[in-house]
Amino acid sequence: MGLAGALAAAEAAPPVESLDVVARMLRQSLDATRVSFLITDFTGTSVVRLGAAYDVETDEPVRRVDLTGTLYDEVIRTQRPVTRPEADGNTVRVIAPVTNRGDAIGLLELFLPSAPDGAAMREIGETAHALAYIVIANRSYTDVYQWGRRTKPLSLAAEIQHRLLPSSLACEAAQFTVAGSLEPADHVGGDTFDYVIDRDTVQLSVTDAMGHDVDASLLASLAVGALRGARRVGADLAEQARQAHQAMLDHGRQAYVTGQLLRISLRDGGSEFVNAGHPWPLRLRDGRVEQLGVEIDMPFGIPFPHHYRVQRLDLRPGDRLVMFTDGMLERGTGDVDLEDLILRTGDLHPREAARAVIAKVIAANDGHLPDDATIMCLDWHGTRHSRRQADTGAQLADASASSVPTI
Repeated sequence: MGLAGALAAAEAAPPVESLDVVARMLRQSLDATRVSFLITDFTGTSVVRLGAAYDVETDEPVRRVDLTGTLYDEVIRTQRPVTRPEADGNTVRVIAPVTNRGDAIGLLELFLPSAPDGAAMREIGETAHALAYIVIANRSYTDVYQWGRRTKPLSLAAEIQHRLLPSSLACEAAQFTVAGSLEPADHVGGDTFDYVIDRDTVQLSVTDAMGHDVDASLLASLAVGALRGARRVGADLAEQARQAHQAMLDHGRQAYVTGQLLRISLRDGGSEFVNAGHPWPLRLRDGRVEQLGVEIDMPFGIPFPHHYRVQRLDLRPGDRLVMFTDGMLERGTGDVDLEDLILRTGDLHPREAARAVIAKVIAANDGHLPDDATIMCLDWHGTRHSRRQADTGAQLADASASSVPTI
């Protein structure tokens, strides 16, 4: 079938049926008895089975699978396919990650009559890679994938908040890897995070709007809209901050938004940073976590004469930078030593580290957050890393053909 064949078949099908088409092709080419796609939910703590070949239905109950301690969790965490003989002795299950540039979109699961050889595993790896692009391309046209990511209905405030986040919550590039995670409070607190990669820079932002529920989400919309609008016309960091501040003065109804803006040059590694009333970021370097005591300016929207200072951050290859909102420091999280947790998750991919830290904060609050908890984790590799093997499908195929773990 191959990558090109899967993409062509999916494009020829209606957006809702693209997964079915690929599943049917796999059934035919590999004699699979069952093929299904599992998509990660918004929290990253579970996957939802969207269906198997011939039975993807948008009105069926969500089939949620908690990731904790499962084979699915191992595949997402390691990003390596696994095979496992089934109890009947006649079937082998294969699970492969569906990932694009570090964004763990979901999993491809197949049940085969016998253990796959190297050629079959290469086909599965290529198809899993193709599925990532199929989901990315088709989620613009249908709500099926949004439906699959919701294990419970979102409030209006949460719906607005989620639409403000980047479409991919993680990204790998030659010079850096970045990932973010957001867990809304019981009453949404207006947190957001964002990132964008230009030809010469990567830019990140974390914001926290005053208040809760819809009012906070609307304030967050003002801030994110102003920041993106300024950024997209080439404004520097100081001007982006100024425009966000002005938007809050003009339309924020005397409310405010705290935030951090970061821009790093992909050519020389130089950084620029604005801190608008936000907690200090943390940096992990050589086994030690420390606060970066940057100057703190007023939040966006405070009616007081001031300007936003553009500062430098000391980032070196191998550093991990963590930006977060004050929900990570609320009273319920007193049992969480954030610096120690960042140190203990330092060997994890930023995607997994962010997820682990958020999970710890949720547990410390017995599952009920008083304020949104948001974290962005950036690993800086340095400018000498000018190329990266971003072909996830090729990596999966190579790993599959050489040493697929058998559980």
